[in-house]
Amino acid sequence: MRAPASLEDLIESLRCLPGVGPRSAQRMAYHLLQRDHIGAHQLVKALDHALEHIKHCEKCNNFTEKAICELCCSQRRNAELLCVVEMPADLLMMEQANCYKGLYFVLMGKLSPLDGIGPKEIHLDRLLRRAKDGIVQEVVLATNFTMEGEATAHYISELLHTQEIKVTRIARGLPVGGELEHVDSGTLAQAVLERRVI
Repeated sequence: MRAPASLEDLIESLRCLPGVGPRSAQRMAYHLLQRDHIGAHQLVKALDHALEHIKHCEKCNNFTEKAICELCCSQRRNAELLCVVEMPADLLMMEQANCYKGLYFVLMGKLSPLDGIGPKEIHLDRLLRRAKDGIVQEVVLATNFTMEGEATAHYISELLHTQEIKVTRIARGLPVGGELEHVDSGTLAQAVLERRVI
């Protein structure tokens, strides 16, 4: 026996979420239909509102409801520093750490040729225009330390060095409060290589 077509459509639609397979999507659909009609209506309403009102900031490419986001409009930020991150969640982590007071550019991804993601898909043309605006003095690369993140950082640094813009990369090393015996050898080796004078 097959499920009603509208239920199958709902299950298939939920599968677009990352990490949601057929069984999880089925459980979610059954939960929303059987136990949480109010939650289902709120989800539909919130998703519809977000799709209608959320867009990309013209300067930093982050999500916003306005043409230019609050961070980019702030007079308290150092406009000479531009930090490049992969995703909005990375920007939020930087802000929560309260260690950076410049502006941002959010790539909305990373270079991944196997997945069909090249320079155009992560808006490198917009990043280059932003970095060459005459205000930015330093670009801080804060992409993740994955193979794709490293490749993205390298590609961007090569692109910006031809424009004679100062490019820096966030450091890798030991976690605060970490003990050497519990750190993987790659992280330890990188921490030794990137040691600094104190």
